[in-house]
Amino acid sequence: MIARPRLVALRHRLLPLLLVLLAVLPAAARGQADSVIVVGGDRYHPPYEFLDDQGQPAGYNVELTRAIAEVMGLEVRIELATWSEVRRGLESGEIDILQGMSFSEARTEAFDFAPPHAIVHQSIFARRGTPPVESLEALRGREVIVQRGDIMHDFLLDQGLDIRPITTDTHADALRSLAAGQHDYALVANLPALYLSQELGLTNIVPVAQPFSLRYGYAVRRGNADLLAQFSEGLAILRNTGRHQAIYDKWLGPLEQAEGVPWKRIGLVGAVLSGLLLLVLGGIMVWNRMLKRQVAAHTEELRQRQQQLIQADKMTSLGILVSGVAHEINNPSGLLLLNLPVLRDAYDDARPILEAHYREHGDFSLGGLPYSRMRDEIPPMLDEMLEGTQRIKRIVGDLKDFARQDSRDLDDALDLNQVVGTATRLVDNSIRQATDRFTTRYAPDLPTVRGNTQRLEQVVINLVLNACQALEARDQGIRLSTRHDAAARRVILEVADQGRGIPAEALNRLTDPFFTTRRECGGTGLGLSVSAGIVHEHGGELAFASRPGDGTTVTLSLPVEPPSASQRKRP
Repeated sequence: MIARPRLVALRHRLLPLLLVLLAVLPAAARGQADSVIVVGGDRYHPPYEFLDDQGQPAGYNVELTRAIAEVMGLEVRIELATWSEVRRGLESGEIDILQGMSFSEARTEAFDFAPPHAIVHQSIFARRGTPPVESLEALRGREVIVQRGDIMHDFLLDQGLDIRPITTDTHADALRSLAAGQHDYALVANLPALYLSQELGLTNIVPVAQPFSLRYGYAVRRGNADLLAQFSEGLAILRNTGRHQAIYDKWLGPLEQAEGVPWKRIGLVGAVLSGLLLLVLGGIMVWNRMLKRQVAAHTEELRQRQQQLIQADKMTSLGILVSGVAHEINNPSGLLLLNLPVLRDAYDDARPILEAHYREHGDFSLGGLPYSRMRDEIPPMLDEMLEGTQRIKRIVGDLKDFARQDSRDLDDALDLNQVVGTATRLVDNSIRQATDRFTTRYAPDLPTVRGNTQRLEQVVINLVLNACQALEARDQGIRLSTRHDAAARRVILEVADQGRGIPAEALNRLTDPFFTTRRECGGTGLGLSVSAGIVHEHGGELAFASRPGDGTTVTLSLPVEPPSASQRKRP
């Protein structure tokens, strides 16, 4: 048993030591808690380090850093940015340590390196078909893309080779530029390049040489040995426990295995898959052709029904219009036709009396104007009113004929000049609103054609209205002309306008159902489609000639009616 005096003496000796420990340990703990180590890395250097879809650091380097911080009791904050930015941050002291930096003797002047945790192969990438190279010497005089501040950028600058470096912020930018046909080669890390090529779908670039294999690990500013020692010790612990290998295999193992895949085996598998794919595609093509035929048949059937509906709707609308207003128009026009000739005869009878009064008493007022002026104007006024009334009667008659429900027989003997004249009278108002230069030239003694008057009038109306709509100013003209092509035994109608014209790519589609160049103005793409069908029924042809800015000429040709037996016997 220890004597009490000795216990008292031991207590007096230990008490100062305990006080010192109590003062030091909390301060050390507080200092450790307040010291956060800033670890920098490249924001887009997969699979080593990158920002994931949520904007958080991820990758082999990031997981390795967190594991070291865990075993060493360190508090770290990982910051990822462009490589040139984090490198400047390390040099300025804003960043304490980089979690991945390739080693070179030149870099040891500014940085200290831990034992490497990976070996990085630097590769020369080129577009497919580019001649292969074996070393950097073969790149003299070429434009080579490198990441700004990367080890390969440093190397090219230090060696002074006749190579023009083109710098980018990331490996991805370098590969995209090369794949887009810019510059000659890219000098980048192999695993990130393979990873990014798969992720970005860059199938036209391949590695053509691997000139360097470099140690890759943690780096600090030169002289910061204490921090570097902590990370080196943590890395050694992870290696001894097998955790480093697990992290390495998780992130880098699959890509390293992919580098060594036997291409012959891939080619064999690809050939088998290609054969199966060809069989499937063949079946799809056969099925697709069958579907196309069925769709074409249904489309033709729908087109025919559509034309019938359009014609029926037009006939119904015009029939209602004509039946509703024809009687109201014919009554006053009939009254005018009856009374105007009587008024003209009455004026002719009264004119000698008026002339005698004029000679005896001088000029006098008639209808608010001097008689000397009115005596020459009244007869033309009466004639013009009579002619206008007769024109109203003709238009109403043309509307009745156009709206009359007729059969689809094509047996009428037609004069194309009369068909064109009737059609232009029906759209006279549209013509007057569109142009001041509308001209017609009818060939005399045209032979007759066999067909349906009403349906051919519909074709001419569509062509004239389209010409009106193509004009951009009233001084642009429209010309209608007919002629006889005796050699081809056809009669021809040409409708030429001086409008905006039609692009070449649209000319072959003008008669397609629902195709129109005026959809924004309300066009439906049915007028020319229906017209082409009518012309085809008559054995005729509809041709278009146009260039943008030079107007359009539409040529309608119809076969001449065969001569009768009596005509054939004439000498």
